[in-house]
Amino acid sequence: MTSPTNATASDGYGATTPLAREIADLTRRRIALADLVLPHPPSTRILTVANQKGGVGKTTTTVNLAAALARAGLRVVVIDLDPQGNASTALGIPHQGDVPSVYDVLVAETPIDDVIQQSPESANLYCVPSTIHLAGAEIELVSLVAREQRLGRALAQYFEEVAEPVDYVFIDCPPSLGLLTINAFVAAREVLIPIQCEYYALEGLSQLLENIGLVSRHLNPELVVSTILLTMFDPRTNLANQVAADVREHFPTEVLGAVIPRSVRISEAPSYGQTVVAYDLNSAGAISYREAAAEIAQRGAPRPEGDRH
Repeated sequence: MTSPTNATASDGYGATTPLAREIADLTRRRIALADLVLPHPPSTRILTVANQKGGVGKTTTTVNLAAALARAGLRVVVIDLDPQGNASTALGIPHQGDVPSVYDVLVAETPIDDVIQQSPESANLYCVPSTIHLAGAEIELVSLVAREQRLGRALAQYFEEVAEPVDYVFIDCPPSLGLLTINAFVAAREVLIPIQCEYYALEGLSQLLENIGLVSRHLNPELVVSTILLTMFDPRTNLANQVAADVREHFPTEVLGAVIPRSVRISEAPSYGQTVVAYDLNSAGAISYREAAAEIAQRGAPRPEGDRH
């Protein structure tokens, strides 16, 4: 009896079983990614990854998109603005309490260059870590001058002083709409929203969009929701397919074609202090994140309203 793998290899992807078809599909996608050369953006793209609903794959999306772009030769910085520090952990960055962190950048105006660390995954991947001190930053920021703009100013200073230009900055937010998230919105030009393909997927999204609109009107007129990524997708369920269809209907231009599947490998990777791109490059999860990163790079940043025709 011919095994699915042999059938796939011998008949030009003419797979005959579900497993063989899946292997064939992953092989095609992996080959397509190997030939891709991603463009460098003309200027640094700053994306805040936000969703006030927890458990949607926000941090996972942040670190894996960053890792995928870095692997493609682009220079990427992740700013871990979540007091839990999960992005720092996934990138293999030490973030115990005595480590200089984004807390020092926000509260003490420490330059980013003094706290940024290179991820062991890639020479192109950097992280401004979070520590437990960030949990108190919301309260401390209230009394500070220009409290909503401190991260944006720190990034502007960093871009002026850094030796090599940065292609992408991804800001991982806490699942709340406090001053940390507002700082992220003010610092960014784009918002990326991961949406879980499950029941209540759109719950809270209108509130998030309303808050993004407020920030855009009053603090950062350049801010737009440029990207929506469907995560935890299981094509075998009617619910996941219905949620995906609903999101695409509501946001036809923002939703990426790439979809992130439910994946054991994606879940396992952080426990090894790695992204899934480093942990298992050829897994379905890693390939999906690499496809999403490529799509973001190829789409480019949205043009300002005044430049649109």
